[in-house]
Amino acid sequence: MSKEKTIQAERIESSAENTVQEPPLYRVLLHNDNYTTMDFVIMILQTVFHKGLDEATRIMLNVHHQGVGIAGIYTREIGETKVAVVHRMAKKHQFPLKCSLEKDC
Repeated sequence: MSKEKTIQAERIESSAENTVQEPPLYRVLLHNDNYTTMDFVIMILQTVFHKGLDEATRIMLNVHHQGVGIAGIYTREIGETKVAVVHRMAKKHQFPLKCSLEKDC
């Protein structure tokens, strides 16, 4: 009987491991406007999103030329926090920089 309980416990553990799902991911997007400077966007990407200068410049150019750029992909809670930090920093520096969250496909 002890052996039977062990086998059942292993089956329960195995099925529980198979049902664990990763949290959905979200894209944090930066949107172009006519007032926020390119230097400020690069600074945001380096400080908030921990991007290197080359990657931050590439993303900033995507924002500038395409109207939107992906700053990073995170879980919802982390993404919401980063959006709030960007908005707070933009407001402090008097820029209308818009940042949003979009579910990743």
